[in-house]
Amino acid sequence: MLVRDAMTTVILTIGPAHTLRQAARLMSARRVGAAVVQDGDAGGFGILTERDVLNAIGTDRNPDHETCDAHTTRDVVFAAPTWTLEEAAEAMTRGGFRHLVVLDDHGPVGIVSVRDIIRCWLPVHSAA
Repeated sequence: MLVRDAMTTVILTIGPAHTLRQAARLMSARRVGAAVVQDGDAGGFGILTERDVLNAIGTDRNPDHETCDAHTTRDVVFAAPTWTLEEAAEAMTRGGFRHLVVLDDHGPVGIVSVRDIIRCWLPVHSAA
């Protein structure tokens, strides 16, 4: 199975100037665990995860004043839609993260998470 078969195409894209509270509200409303941070000035993409928000708040950062820019991972490992799920899982394990932004030639097309991979690998159980 390939990443394109498992990824979610619901991509929340935010800017680096969003506050952590704004990002958390948007992530909660969309029911996603990560947001792609697009920085037009820097010309690239980063990722902000629920763990980044939690770590910031856990270290007494004010979510109304802290911007996503200060908590975004910029050294992102991107996946291709044609990667196998094994390749994605290996990249996540090596990097110690739970989300991969999926890119094609035109930019982000999805996000694949550990949960997405597990869902594809587990057999379907029917309700008894």
